[in-house]
Formats: sequence, C-alpha cells, structure tokens
Amino acid sequence: MEKEDFYKLTDEELLVEKKKLMKSKLWHATSIGFLAGILIFGVVSWSLNPQKQFGFLIPMLIPVVFIYRILKAPNKNKDLEEVLKERGLK
Repeated sequence: MEKEDFYKLTDEELLVEKKKLMKSKLWHATSIGFLAGILIFGVVSWSLNPQKQFGFLIPMLIPVVFIYRILKAPNKNKDLEEVLKERGLK
C-alpha cells in the first residue's frame, strides 16, 4: 500500500494493519536469529575441523544472503508507521 492509501483507512483498519506490522517485525527478527545461529554453528564447526577446507564455507553464504535481503528490503511499513504516528495510534 502507498502512503495515500493509508490516509484513506479508518482508525480500526489502521490498527489491524499495525497488528500485521508487528507480526512481520517479529517474523523478520526470528528468521534473522535463526539464520545467524546457522551461520555461527557452521563457522564454529569449520574452525574446529582439523582439515579446514574452504569449500565448506561456501554453503555458509546462503544464510548471509538471506539475512542481507531481509535487512535491505525496502521498508514498506515506514509509510504505515508515519500515518499511525500522525493520528496518535502508536
């Protein structure tokens, strides 16, 4: 939705969108933590391995890519947060 669309919504509809926003933030935080755990586990297991093959680190790039995409995704919820703040619903 665009910022203009949020202005057309009623307060109740904005509160429903706010709940979706909070669930989205929670999901992103959980997935980043899970992927960071996988990454840390992989790097630690590689460092404890006596053979230290660098080919083992290539699959560890997958969580890095996903974390990057989650963090750098366009913030679609910024407009909603601005409208909520203007109406005093935050």
